[in-house]
Amino acid sequence: MAKRALVLSAGGMYGAYQAGAWSVLGRSFQPDVVVGASIGSLNGWAIAGGCPPEELCQRWLGLREAARHRWRFPRSPLDGALDATRLHGWIRDLYESCSPQVPIGVVLTDILRLKPRLFTGPNLGWEHLAASCAIFGILPQIRIHGRYYTDGGLIEPLPLWAAAEMGATEVVAINVLPRLPGTVLQGAVRVFRRIAPRPPLASAEMKVQLIEPKKVLGTAREAIYWTEARAREWIDQGRRDAEEFIASSAAASWPDRRTPVEGEGSPDRL
Repeated sequence: MAKRALVLSAGGMYGAYQAGAWSVLGRSFQPDVVVGASIGSLNGWAIAGGCPPEELCQRWLGLREAARHRWRFPRSPLDGALDATRLHGWIRDLYESCSPQVPIGVVLTDILRLKPRLFTGPNLGWEHLAASCAIFGILPQIRIHGRYYTDGGLIEPLPLWAAAEMGATEVVAINVLPRLPGTVLQGAVRVFRRIAPRPPLASAEMKVQLIEPKKVLGTAREAIYWTEARAREWIDQGRRDAEEFIASSAAASWPDRRTPVEGEGSPDRL
C-alpha cells in the first residue's frame, strides 16, 4: 500500500506560501507522514497536529510581535546576530498548541559535521523546531543532547530523502525555494554545500509531485523580514498555485483515502 508524505521546504518568511497552499491542498489530501526542514518544520508541526488551515494562515498574518528583530553583537559565531526571544516564544506557542496526529519528521543540520539529520518520534521538543530554523550567523544555534544544530535546510532545502527514510512512496512537496534569492545568499550557501558531505538521496522509485512558485518569491531580505502585506501576498499565491496543481491531470491521479464526515458528500479526489 502506498505511503504518502507531505514535504515542506526551507524558506524563511516564504513559509507563508506553504500555509496558503495547504489551505487548498488540505481539503482533499491527507498525508500519512509530514516532513519539514527549517520553516517547513514549523508549518509541518502545525499540519501534523491538525491545526485548521485557515488558523495556520492567520498565524502567519499575526507574526508582528514575534518578527520584531533586535540586533545584537554576538558573543560567538553560535550566538546569532538577532535576539531570538520573541521568535522562540512564538515557536513554543505553536509547539504547545499542536499535538501530532500523524508521524512527523523534522530535519536539522549537525553544525560540526555539516550533515542533515532527521528527528522523529514522541521526543521531539520545541527546541528541535527552533534548531531547524536557526539560520547560521543570524539566529542562535541550538544545543540538543550535547550537539549543536543549525538550519535544517542549509544543505538541502527540500528534504525528500527524509520522506524516503520514513517509508514514503509518494510525495507532494511544497517547495518555496526552487531557486535561492540574492547572489550573496547563493554564494554563502554554495560554500557550505561545497564542504559538506553529499546529502542522502531520495529513492528513484518514489513518486514526487511539486507545488512551487514559478519565480523567486522575493529578495533575500524579504525572506528574513516579515510584513503582513508580503505574508498575505504569498498566502494568496500559494492558494492559486495549489488550485492549479489540483486541477492538473497529474494531481487528479492521486486517490483520496480520507473518511467522509457524516452528512457530507464524498471528498474531492486528488
